[in-house]
Amino acid sequence: MDPSFARPETFIAFVIGYLLGSIPFGLILTRLAGTQDIRSIGSGSIGATNVLRTGRKGLAAATVIGDALKGTAAVIAVKWLYGTEMAMIAGFGAFIGHVFPVWLKFNGGKGVATFIGVLLGLYWPAALFFCAVWLVVAGLSKYSSLSGLIASALTPAFLWLMEQRGVAALFLLLSLLLWIAHRANIARLVNGNEGRIGDKSGNSPGESPT
Repeated sequence: MDPSFARPETFIAFVIGYLLGSIPFGLILTRLAGTQDIRSIGSGSIGATNVLRTGRKGLAAATVIGDALKGTAAVIAVKWLYGTEMAMIAGFGAFIGHVFPVWLKFNGGKGVATFIGVLLGLYWPAALFFCAVWLVVAGLSKYSSLSGLIASALTPAFLWLMEQRGVAALFLLLSLLLWIAHRANIARLVNGNEGRIGDKSGNSPGESPT
């Protein structure tokens, strides 16, 4: 075991990341805007796709930005304090915090936006790669969940090719966790009843919440 992971900084980095990642922007923004509780509609998620089901595109966009930038903020803050290695721990914590926020009984979003935000903080070209793959797959398939799954699966390989080996290992783990978080979406994709991007049904199981 790498002795650096036994240092107090490791715990501090994870906690900083987790607390930032667990901020439920979707829930906060919709409550401030006076909309219904997003956990009572659609998939019940706090992510941007469910926020979009309120009909408030601006709130959905703000949720994506908030959920992404909290991951970026965690990485940058801890990198400034302790360096790159601990910044990766913070990024892991931010992702876990978004998916399992303590404030919401560990029932959060699916992690796509925070995944991108952590990428942005650690190696921004990979964030652009992820978004490019997402846009291509979404344009061809109209499935948000499939787009996120494919982009996340290809991201570790891209990082490896760019010789970002440590970051690649982290995102191999995050990609696995993201796929597990999307297991219901994967089942619907296999069964052919996953909702497509632009589905207007508020009760559709559809797109992948962030």
